[in-house]
Amino acid sequence: MKTVYLAASALLVAGTVAASAADLPAKVYTKAPPVAAFDPWDVAFGAGITNNYLFRGVSQSNREASVSAYFEPRYNVTKDLQLYVGAAGNSISFTNRAAAEVDVYAGIRPTFGAFAFDFGVWGYLYPGGQCIDGNAGGVAAGLCPAGAAFLPNGNFMKKDVSFYEVYGKVTYTVNDTFSVGANAFYSPNFLNSGADGTYASVTAKVTAPTDWFGSSGVGMYLSGEFGRQWLGTSDAFYGNVKFADYDTWNVGIGFTYKVFTLDFRYSDTNLSKANCNLFTSDFTATAAGSKWCGAAGIVKLSADLTAMSNLK
Repeated sequence: MKTVYLAASALLVAGTVAASAADLPAKVYTKAPPVAAFDPWDVAFGAGITNNYLFRGVSQSNREASVSAYFEPRYNVTKDLQLYVGAAGNSISFTNRAAAEVDVYAGIRPTFGAFAFDFGVWGYLYPGGQCIDGNAGGVAAGLCPAGAAFLPNGNFMKKDVSFYEVYGKVTYTVNDTFSVGANAFYSPNFLNSGADGTYASVTAKVTAPTDWFGSSGVGMYLSGEFGRQWLGTSDAFYGNVKFADYDTWNVGIGFTYKVFTLDFRYSDTNLSKANCNLFTSDFTATAAGSKWCGAAGIVKLSADLTAMSNLK
């Protein structure tokens, strides 16, 4: 309907111009409109705090608080094509005693009408890790160096669990209120376990009309995600075991004010406690398994800014 309306308007204007052409001088000179300045560079950055850092439904912070931050320079080739690189960090609590996740990433974001795409590569680095033996037998087998620490619950973990993924995302904005999306990630060596990993998900978001809260500047949204993680077979360090595939989902409500977002979310997976323990090597696991993959309520407060919008 909007296209038809614009076409009709164009025909009407053309007809008007044609009808009045005889009344115009032989030559008409018009001044070109000024060209708007365009600065292609921008930087996005922000920080957040949460009661539990989850990655695809699995706690990375031992169900405890975690802080995060990111820095992302961007270059807009055109208004519909953006290049970016970034660095981010989260505090974690891993079995190998790594206390931080450091991410480096780069990609491209093309936009076609209501479709916004995002393609790139993401590296996950976990500095400060130690080789953790299962029951002191790993040293004899050459899986850990002499003097490696071991856990009473028998779990074990490599010193270096860094890995990378390639990804593709798309978001379709139906209107100012509703958008849907799809994501896909692939790693040939997930968490340096020897197992490949593929993750795919669908998302949806409903944003409340801006006039719901009057002129207060407060916004609200509802959002959710359903995803599935496929995992392959580990290497010899982890016993050449097939990790269980699993589903994960989350749903939540968020409130925004200027650069701040307060998000309340429920997350869960269908991983059993035993399979969760096998996958995570949870240092707190008991004979019943790990609780890192169970139902969780998440609260996160974050601030997100861009230099062009917030620092002018």
